[in-house]
Amino acid sequence: MNQPAIVLDNVHLTLSSRARAVNVLRGVSLSIGAGESVALLGPSGSGKSSLLMIAAGLEKPTSGRVTLAGTDITELDEDSLARLRRGAVGIVFQSFHLIATMTALENVALPLEFAHADHAFARAREELGAVGLDARAHHYPGQLSGGEQQRVALARAMVARPRVLFADEPTGNLDSENGEAIADLLFALNAERGATLFLVTHEENLARRCGRIVRLESGRIVTDETVRSMVPA
Repeated sequence: MNQPAIVLDNVHLTLSSRARAVNVLRGVSLSIGAGESVALLGPSGSGKSSLLMIAAGLEKPTSGRVTLAGTDITELDEDSLARLRRGAVGIVFQSFHLIATMTALENVALPLEFAHADHAFARAREELGAVGLDARAHHYPGQLSGGEQQRVALARAMVARPRVLFADEPTGNLDSENGEAIADLLFALNAERGATLFLVTHEENLARRCGRIVRLESGRIVTDETVRSMVPA
């Protein structure tokens, strides 16, 4: 049996404000297997993005344990977390987060350069080809459409061949046509490469393309539904 890609064990997140403490996550436990595609649905303020940030090691829980790609990350320091993410995790955000002064090719190659990987630019060009942007490799983000920028962000997330891909509202800033194209790429990469996909979205139709739908309300999981059988690649 494959080791789970993500495990959350009784995770709580409490944030302090001047008025009072806010319980963002309340005892969340969740296990996601290698190669699965899982959508996290919930209303605004339910804690979806906070849960993704904790699962990806970008935020520390107040209590509970988190395992990512076979490593207990609960007590890891920032340098250790960065090394793990660099090799095992890809993340796509709603707002692209591309570096404006770098070309598409340079943006995609950046994670490999940080890792001192061989043939960084050749691999980055291959990844741009996989998302249909070969011809735009030397364009800057300001010269690209929103859909093209999100394709570059997806190529950058996948260039190191991560075991886990996190996507936080990846179609939220796109029109329906571009959003559908990005969704197609996400699920194709999940199927072809066997990377676990953990997708935060408010779109029911997009969530229904995943193997499971987990619904979050007021910081608690209220349902965990299998949509279809998944056979990891």
